[in-house]
Amino acid sequence: MTFQQHSEVLAGDTPGQTHTLYWYTIGPTTAATKVYMQAALHADEQPGTMALHHLLPKLRDADAAGQLNARFVIYPSVNPLGLATRVLRRHIGRYDLETGVNFNRRWPDLYPLIKDAVSDKFSTDPSANIRVIREAVSKMLAFQSPATTIQRLRRHIMLAAHDADIVLDLHCDDESLKHIFTSPDLMPGLQDLADHMGVAATLTAEDSGGGSFDEVLPNLYRKAQRDNPDVPIPMAAETATLEYRGQADTHDEIGAEDAKGLFDFLAGRGLIQTTPPAAKPAPGPTPFEATEVLRADRPGLLAYRVKLGDRVKKGDVVADIIAMDGPEAFLARSPLRAGTDGIILSRASAKYVVVGSSVAKIVGKDILPTRAGGYLLED
Repeated sequence: MTFQQHSEVLAGDTPGQTHTLYWYTIGPTTAATKVYMQAALHADEQPGTMALHHLLPKLRDADAAGQLNARFVIYPSVNPLGLATRVLRRHIGRYDLETGVNFNRRWPDLYPLIKDAVSDKFSTDPSANIRVIREAVSKMLAFQSPATTIQRLRRHIMLAAHDADIVLDLHCDDESLKHIFTSPDLMPGLQDLADHMGVAATLTAEDSGGGSFDEVLPNLYRKAQRDNPDVPIPMAAETATLEYRGQADTHDEIGAEDAKGLFDFLAGRGLIQTTPPAAKPAPGPTPFEATEVLRADRPGLLAYRVKLGDRVKKGDVVADIIAMDGPEAFLARSPLRAGTDGIILSRASAKYVVVGSSVAKIVGKDILPTRAGGYLLED
């Protein structure tokens, strides 16, 4: 068997502080394909951890049966720093408490860091060009000297993921249907993943504006392609953020169902020697720029008029905001209307809102002028 647990102790930023990171490797080290999966980069998002909890034994059994055709690297909870950030009995796992930076923002733009090292090494061999890029990234990361714990964690993650062929980052939303974020040039290639997950939407963007983890490797290969148009450089990493419903949807039976979807996807790719059942087709991809992030235009108490999955038209009332101050406090209701046609993908679990609070995501088909080329995240 090749199933192994690993750990690394990361030195903390304050005296006596450490963080222990755990991960698993499974499958032959000589396999042609590497699959990297992580959950809970936003450490307060646990549905993905539950899914990987159920996936690991399935992979262990497949390994024991000699059924694995890929090397799997799995981090069920990849952010021990975020696990430790509890304040006043609340878990704040989305942001680094020291800097305020979202753990899934400001990931590195790799190509400028290796451009000089690879510029004269490309050839007419696509596979060799992939190796050139991956070796350059590995060497660049090895020479980095991260100063803080979060920098050390990020380098560790990038070293583990940079040479993977499939990279899946498991997250969840606030209150939501399942959906995927990925790059447009990876579709329809990842439609099989969407089908086996059973998602309500696949949202695509080359650059959502925040430097998210799932965009690092596509951005690396895309920039290498554009900078070297005369040589064949494949898009060598299929990456996606998998949104497993909402934060409250961390349930044993749902996690087992989600693990089965991942296992069947991998089997369908030939990475596990078993035949998966056919998956029901999921909706095709839509530009993330066509998804409206509906925000509160005033403070108050949120009263929804729609449920997840409801279809709305532009101008339909999605929610009312009940006034909590002024002459009509706790009497007046102000409607918040959809700015596009589409389905309700997500809602807010916290019903007290302030100006700018995210109220819903509405997945439409037409790119919205207010979203085109802009910052697309909530945040």
